[in-house]
Amino acid sequence: MTDEALRRSDELMTELIEIVETARALPMSTSCVLPRERVLDLLDELREVLPPEMDEARTVIATRERIVKDSYERAAEHRERAVAEADAVLADAAHQAEQTLAEARAEAEATVLAARQEHAELVTATSVHQAAARAASVLREEAERYQAQLAADAQEYAERTRGEADRYAATARVEAERYATKLTADAEDYAERTLDELSAVLHKAAATADQGRAALAQRRAGHWLDAADPAPNASDAAADETSISA
Repeated sequence: MTDEALRRSDELMTELIEIVETARALPMSTSCVLPRERVLDLLDELREVLPPEMDEARTVIATRERIVKDSYERAAEHRERAVAEADAVLADAAHQAEQTLAEARAEAEATVLAARQEHAELVTATSVHQAAARAASVLREEAERYQAQLAADAQEYAERTRGEADRYAATARVEAERYATKLTADAEDYAERTLDELSAVLHKAAATADQGRAALAQRRAGHWLDAADPAPNASDAAADETSISA
């Protein structure tokens, strides 16, 4: 951007700021009245003095965004596969945790029911009413503590299982990305080896064709020499027959 264009753009910006600052405000509002034509003219002139490098910058940004988008799409595919595996692991862990919690609850309820039944049996005995009440209270407290302990153990197991599943999911994502990178490298190596082998076969075929062409040319040259020689005499014919017999 030249000094003249820089100076002109600065003047246009200053004039625009002055127009906005000195614009007449509307009553009971924060809006103001601007001279539309003058502002549009200033904006058009400001656009003309802007450097052409801005268009190139827009093109570079568009290309960068396309490359970034392609990278995100490929990463999203690997991430989706890793997330699917992690979800399966989490579902299995949640199922196991729920099953363990259900078993713990069933056992606790059975213990509470047994304590209540024993409490009812003890209460029905008039002579040991107070002792039965105390024993039933103790049994109830122990059953409730046992139920609470089972619930806490089941919750801890569920959280620990979920944590292990999350770690496995993270490891699976990393392994999936590493495997995808390896597959890409292997595919490129295979393509390069295949092209090298094809090039070698083509070179060998070309060499074989050149040899055949040379042999054909020599054969044709031999026929031409035979046609140019005079008819052989008897001694030459005998010699030829002797050589043929040999």
